[in-house]
Amino acid sequence: MSHVILNTAETVHNMVLRTVQSIPEEVFDIQPAGFNNTIRWQVGHIVSCLEYFFSARLPLHSNLPETYNGLFGTGSRPSNWTETPPSKDELVQYLSAQLSAISEASPEVLEETLPQPVVLGPMTFHTFGELINFAVIHEAIHLGTIKALVSLTSVK
Repeated sequence: MSHVILNTAETVHNMVLRTVQSIPEEVFDIQPAGFNNTIRWQVGHIVSCLEYFFSARLPLHSNLPETYNGLFGTGSRPSNWTETPPSKDELVQYLSAQLSAISEASPEVLEETLPQPVVLGPMTFHTFGELINFAVIHEAIHLGTIKALVSLTSVK
């Protein structure tokens, strides 16, 4: 079953990467009415969260800047940014590195108990597989939001 989780994680992350690559950067910072954030925030949030989820068990060695948590962490929003966010190209580079890390992960690692359970709100994850399964769901939700934002911000 673990190989299925990794295959799904790779597929979803590849979908995110392809979608992001297809979006013109000029729409990355448009924030339509009713949305708290932008495409750039959504992509940065995916990158930051996946980095956090994977760091519970796998070294990504992506060297994400420390500023990413402040820019893209839960509860952050572009209207509060005081520094320049990363470019589309930078975000794509991190997404690509993460795709490589997912494809190199072994199914056995998903069965391992985490050194410390990861608590996210009311959820507690005890194995790396549980955490990565949630990461896939989380990423798919944000991909849906990215697609909604694209449909509202597309240059016609």
